[in-house]
Amino acid sequence: MPFTGFNMKYPEYEVITPQTKLSFNIRSLNVQEEERLKGSLMTPSKITDHLNKCIFDSLTKKPEQIKDFDSFLRNVTLKDRDALLYGLYHTTYEEIRNYDVRCKDCRKEYPVTVQASSTFTFNAYPEENILKRKEKVPLKVASDVITVLKQPTLFDETFAMRELSATPGSNIDIITETLIIDKFEQNKPEQAEPIVYNDRQDIIDAYLSLAAKDKRLIYEKYMEVFGKYGIELKMRSFCPHCGVEELINIDLVENFFRMVYAA
Repeated sequence: MPFTGFNMKYPEYEVITPQTKLSFNIRSLNVQEEERLKGSLMTPSKITDHLNKCIFDSLTKKPEQIKDFDSFLRNVTLKDRDALLYGLYHTTYEEIRNYDVRCKDCRKEYPVTVQASSTFTFNAYPEENILKRKEKVPLKVASDVITVLKQPTLFDETFAMRELSATPGSNIDIITETLIIDKFEQNKPEQAEPIVYNDRQDIIDAYLSLAAKDKRLIYEKYMEVFGKYGIELKMRSFCPHCGVEELINIDLVENFFRMVYAA
C-alpha cells in the first residue's frame, strides 16, 4: 500500500517579535525541509534568502498584515528574524548540542550542550512602531554630515543583497553593516538644501570614506536606539581543562545550520 501520510501535528512554538511585536506560530522542520536546506547552494549572499523562506514556510499562524512572502519581508526586521529563528530552532532541536567553546584562558576547545530555552533573553522595543523611526546622527569628524539611521527589514536586506552582492569588489559584510543607514545628508554653506545620498551604493561609498571615529559613533547610536531591542542567547560554561567560568554569546544562525547538516 503506498504511503498516504501520518496522522500527526508538528510541534509549534509561539514567537512575539521583539521590535515589531507581532505574534507568529512556527512549527518544527521536517526531514524533507532539512534535506532541502542541505542541498541548497549556501553562498553568503544566498544564506539569508534560504533562511527567510525556511522561516516563512514554517509559520502556521501569522498576523493579519502578513498576507504573503513579500509582506513578511517588509514587516519583519533583522532582529525580529533572530527571534523567529530561535522559535524554529527551539521547536525543531530543543537543545544546543556540542557547541564548541574556546576557553578564554587556556585557549583549549571543549563542547557544551544546553537546553536552548535556558540561554534565551528578550528585550522588546518599548514604543509603537520601530519601522517608522528615523534617528539623525550628526558626525564628529565629517562635521557637515548627518547620518539618518533606521532599523532594516528583511526586504531591505534582500534588496541590497540582490542589487549589490554581484557587483565586482562587493563586500557582504559592508553591505550588511550599512543596512542600518537610511541616508547621508551633507550640508554645504553655498546650498540651501542638503545633498542627500540614499542610493545603496552611494551609501556604501560614503560609509567607506568615513573616519573610524564616525563609524563607531554610528554603531553606538544604532545600538542605543534600535539594536539593543531583540533576543540574546547566552550560556555560562566551565572549562574542563582549567576550570575558568565564562559567559558565551551563541551565534544562532551558525548553530542552526550546523544542526541542519548534523541531522
